[in-house]
Amino acid sequence: MRPVQKPAAKADALPELFKVVRARTVELCEPLEIEDYIPQPVIDVSPPKWNIAHTTWFFEEMILKKFAADYEVFDPDFGFLFNSYYNTIGERTARDHRGDLSRPTVKKVFEYREYVDEKMLELLAANDSDELRELVILGCNHEQQHQELFLTDLKYTFSVNPLFPAYRDGYVPEEQPEPQTPLLPEEGWPKAGVVVAAGGEFLDIEGCTYEIGFEGDGFCFDNELARHEVVLRDFSISSRLVTNGEFLEFIEDGGYRRHELWHAEGWDWVNREQISSPLYWNKRDGEWHYFTLGGLRKLPPEALLCHVSFYEASAFAEWKGMRLPTEFEWEAANEKFRWGLRWEWTNSAYLPYPGFSKPGGAVGEYNGKFMINQMVLRGGSVATPEGHSRPSYRNFFHPHLRWQFTGIRLVR
Repeated sequence: MRPVQKPAAKADALPELFKVVRARTVELCEPLEIEDYIPQPVIDVSPPKWNIAHTTWFFEEMILKKFAADYEVFDPDFGFLFNSYYNTIGERTARDHRGDLSRPTVKKVFEYREYVDEKMLELLAANDSDELRELVILGCNHEQQHQELFLTDLKYTFSVNPLFPAYRDGYVPEEQPEPQTPLLPEEGWPKAGVVVAAGGEFLDIEGCTYEIGFEGDGFCFDNELARHEVVLRDFSISSRLVTNGEFLEFIEDGGYRRHELWHAEGWDWVNREQISSPLYWNKRDGEWHYFTLGGLRKLPPEALLCHVSFYEASAFAEWKGMRLPTEFEWEAANEKFRWGLRWEWTNSAYLPYPGFSKPGGAVGEYNGKFMINQMVLRGGSVATPEGHSRPSYRNFFHPHLRWQFTGIRLVR
């Protein structure tokens, strides 16, 4: 169970929230050389320079241009360069050409960032409206999402470099161990309907009606709203995530060559892309290695599995005679196990909750238009900023994607 840190909601706390979040992005840039800011090896990955400019553009476009009187944009061309997918706002550079932007320079992008930060703090000192507060908190959470993408995107970029450079020497969050100590017993634990199975690995959850979705006064994204009831049957969910060693057994048993374990689209993907192991794994001199933010390392069997697609997660579950949890099962049971080291694939398609409606304008493009052909992940990862996760958080990706810190929790 990962604690939830609610974002500041009072106007006098907003400047501090804004400064802390913005400073974290700059801190992430500290290990980089100037050459690291531009490459974009695949369409799904954005360069560091684009990420830090885009988060700045969000505050300028969504807030300063609307609320700051007589605001002068830093550069009229930046709207085209650093808009991501907001059709309401206008045209933008093609997603797969973000790495072609040798100009503006990195220096210019940081000047842009400083300019917008100064104007934002001036605005926050003069305006304490509810609408502004909501947009600033959204902008901070948006930037925290890009802080995670900063690391996952950069890791992919470094992984295709034959030198296998480290982002930061000795920094290997991939090997952070899962806590072995049980959750502290609550008063009245175990509660009715929840039984710790023999061995402590599976939690038996009794079927009943559960309320799903965000509840409370803190921040959430619109896809978490419309809290509603869901009826669940009895299920047992693992108290821990799958390890590298367990997944190695799947590989050695021919898991990637056994069509009966795979969804049809997954089997097509395995054969088309010649997939035979998780992303970043490779054999060198007969031994498995994997690429980490700390560079290339020997694969530790005891470490938590990472960088698998939904297809791989589902095939592994089939091989084990189990399945992935639905997002509703995960949310109903999350208080009974520790989470937050991997984004956990669920067996739920990314769809709107009953009663969901998209807000008007550009903000309405944030989540709703992506509710097709994607799967939900729950939890958080070692790259997720502290305080950004919560039990109702609905992350989502296409089923073949693997560059996020994804893992597997089983249900039987």
